Amino acid sequence: MTESQNNYSPNKFQKIFLTLFILLIIASILFFKNSIFESTLKLRNFSNLSMDPDIAFSNGKPTYLEFYAEWCEICKEMAPEVTELKKDFDSQINFVFLNVDNPKWDKFVKKFKVNGIPQINIIDSQSNLLATLTGLQEDNTLKESIKYLIARDN
Repeated sequence: MTESQNNYSPNKFQKIFLTLFILLIIASILFFKNSIFESTLKLRNFSNLSMDPDIAFSNGKPTYLEFYAEWCEICKEMAPEVTELKKDFDSQINFVFLNVDNPKWDKFVKKFKVNGIPQINIIDSQSNLLATLTGLQEDNTLKESIKYLIARDN
């Protein structure tokens, strides 16, 4: 009878361990799901946050213009930071976000010679292109570019 109890204990231990492991995986997914999907959701919301480019280039305010794509991993990585920058500076400059996969923005893709994404164009209030940044940019680089744009236009 002792032998059957010894055989039963490791099997019971394995079931308990497997159950705890599965629960840990599920809890981790639920806990981290917001941070995992936050960037993708913010990137998909860019079109809703965007000002129409024709209005932005004619309203006398400087403009932050970003070309992006929903499949772009760097764009996803930068999306939360860019969303925060928009919140911080929205009253001072225009924010325009154009998805390169949308054919209605082709004229702007050509005009600004987009050759990589994300591509960020810093444009003064007279619609002069001051800077073009391509690829992954640090939050501080973007913030300083926006501050420079605002200071230059004042």
